[in-house]
Amino acid sequence: MYRRNIRHILIPLAVGLALLIGYNLFLKPLHPSLTMNPTETVVSVPPPPVPPQTKPSESESRHIRTLDQTVIPPTPHQALLEGIRDEVEKHNLSLAENKLKALPASVLSNGQSKSFIAILWNNLGLQQERLQGTGASLGAFKKAAELDDTNPVILMNLAHAYWEQRDRALNVEFLTKLMKVAPGEPFPHLAMADLLQEQDDLTGAATHLAQATQRAKQDPALQSYLATVTERVQRTQSVESRMTARSSTHFVVKFNGEEDQTTWTSVLEILEEAYRDIGQKFGHFPTKPITVVLHAKELFQGSTGSPAWADGLYDPTLGRIQIPTQGATTDRKWLATVLRHEYVHALLHDRLGSQAGALPTWLNEGLAMQLAGDSWPDLDEALHGELKVIPLASLEGPWGAFTAEASIVAYLEANSATHFLMERWGMARVDDLVKAFQAKASVATAFQDKLLISYEQFHRQWLERYERARS
Repeated sequence: MYRRNIRHILIPLAVGLALLIGYNLFLKPLHPSLTMNPTETVVSVPPPPVPPQTKPSESESRHIRTLDQTVIPPTPHQALLEGIRDEVEKHNLSLAENKLKALPASVLSNGQSKSFIAILWNNLGLQQERLQGTGASLGAFKKAAELDDTNPVILMNLAHAYWEQRDRALNVEFLTKLMKVAPGEPFPHLAMADLLQEQDDLTGAATHLAQATQRAKQDPALQSYLATVTERVQRTQSVESRMTARSSTHFVVKFNGEEDQTTWTSVLEILEEAYRDIGQKFGHFPTKPITVVLHAKELFQGSTGSPAWADGLYDPTLGRIQIPTQGATTDRKWLATVLRHEYVHALLHDRLGSQAGALPTWLNEGLAMQLAGDSWPDLDEALHGELKVIPLASLEGPWGAFTAEASIVAYLEANSATHFLMERWGMARVDDLVKAFQAKASVATAFQDKLLISYEQFHRQWLERYERARS
């Protein structure tokens, strides 16, 4: 999310924060595990409401995943299969995998043995996923599906692995087959809706979301998620149906208003430059074209649901960069700054896939500012004002409910902390940190494992640097 010009609120900010600080002097810090200097005042920021998940969690979308491997079919190869099963059960995963790969063709040609071997590959994949992450399990699930492509549990496990890895093999052909094999499951329709909205087929996406909702009647959490996403897709379809679109190699740009060739050209030039420049800095390029929507100024907030202080946002549910058009035709510098900032968010989401929400918001926003090369003179000006510290732990979640005043502090700290992170440890280590979040590590674990420093120590060292910069 990109924040608009803040100069006009600095004076009321100082007054408001002074009142807020006085009130909070009588309260405990929000996150006592982060040791603060006794002379520092911590601004208490009310936690914003938790937004709908961009993807359903495992508990919402997964049911039976393990297949029964206790009964070995009566074949001449029974003892061999029993030995492999025992290795899987004892979690000797490398040994079990090697034995499965070494099975002779005569074993695989037996129908009963073949089905049981598919079960062994499936259960091996589940163990690999539990211990090493989804990436390690994908090969096992593929092997299982090659051996038995009629087993709904096996195909569902493979589909979930594709989903979490953002693998392009989760395509229309595969999902259509999965719908036939597992007709009562909502997930194939949810994944198909996700795929269709990426292809800008919002009508088809809405149709499959409705079918997913129909099949998720017994799952209230998934029902809630689907209802939210359906509403967003329908609202987007309504807004964008009146827009004109233009494409480049890596982007689709939609414009709300009269066609303006100069605007099209400027937007696409800025985006293609960002694609090359930021992609090289971050070492990642998008796996698919990114949609950018330019809204009329008066419709931006209502169309996107963004906070009043936002000048742009990236919508991870629909995979769109959305910005208002004020300034787009007259201020190329403003346009470039906003587009580059939101492009980093899109790139991070593409890189992290279903785990994008695991990245602390302060790091997400900080990387957007640092990699985009943002120059925010208003924030530099605010840095030396009467602002007080919000612990980074309070900036890990969503910021949408923050006041304009709190958002200033949040962006200042995100930019400062991320700059310190990159300057002290280098981009390669920061990339390791991002990978740790992708692997579902907690903030504390990621910092300790990848930077060899506790989160509390990092916070303390960064805070010392931050306060020196403000003095």
